[in-house]
Amino acid sequence: MQLRQRGITHLVVAGLLANTCVESTARFGMELGFHVTLVRDATAATSEDAMRAAHDVNGPTYAHWITGTQSVLEALA
Repeated sequence: MQLRQRGITHLVVAGLLANTCVESTARFGMELGFHVTLVRDATAATSEDAMRAAHDVNGPTYAHWITGTQSVLEALA
């Protein structure tokens, strides 16, 4: 509600752990109607398989844009 009151429509998500905390936060944001960007090179997990699952398997089901830090910075400029 506080994000909506401030006119926020897009979420940029980064952090640890990509396949648990990041994914659940981003998925909840999508379920609430936010445009979700998952920043591939600004997330981490305990294994390559977990990263691949978070970015390539599960990410497309909730993230509107999966990209790198440089692309996000360019879009914000």
